[in-house]
Amino acid sequence: MSKEHILFVEDEDDIQELVRYNLAKEGYRVTLARTGEDGFKQARSALPDLVLLDLMLPGMDGLEVCRLLKADPKTAHVPIIMVTAKGEESDVVAGLELGADDYVTKPFSPRVLTARVRSSLRKKARPVADAAAPVKIRDLLIHPGRREVLVKGKAAKLTFTEFQVLHCLARRPGWVFTRDQIVDEVRGPDYPVTDRAVDVQIVGLRRKLGAAGDYIETVRGVGYRFKE
Repeated sequence: MSKEHILFVEDEDDIQELVRYNLAKEGYRVTLARTGEDGFKQARSALPDLVLLDLMLPGMDGLEVCRLLKADPKTAHVPIIMVTAKGEESDVVAGLELGADDYVTKPFSPRVLTARVRSSLRKKARPVADAAAPVKIRDLLIHPGRREVLVKGKAAKLTFTEFQVLHCLARRPGWVFTRDQIVDEVRGPDYPVTDRAVDVQIVGLRRKLGAAGDYIETVRGVGYRFKE
């Protein structure tokens, strides 16, 4: 049985061939697009299992392609991994806010890229935990109904906001959340809070969770994620 179909939108020939070769070697079916317009059309017609999307493209750039794909009900479910140059943190944040699932920076290791692809496809196949269902990850147990967090069976006393932040991250392990996305999940899109306030909540969480606080990873320049 053939593996998943991946669409790679990239205008540089050598990078196209490097990625195509390494993903095909892993059994994935890879198709290529050179422009944002072509990538968008192919994604809508072929409905790939995942899109690898360079942000710096001739014509329609990658952020616009991402926005259109996530706004279209036909393609909104397709995971997108952004491919960016180093130093484009603002573009990474913008892409994640538009709905992209992950990113890799150039230059990248083919092994790292393949691992990110595999991880995103796993996340697509795995249902997100129900908001009311308990979440069990290693020695951490979160009871939303009781608003209770147990670390190795011992209760951790969290504030309302700390609990909300932890539950948001733990329900989707491996997903990168920007600070704005965390605020939207916790309080709603109109809640007035700064990036610094999110960082303060994370510091408090890590301290109160002890060793389990290491499960919360900082994604430099972007936000946070919970280790898979």
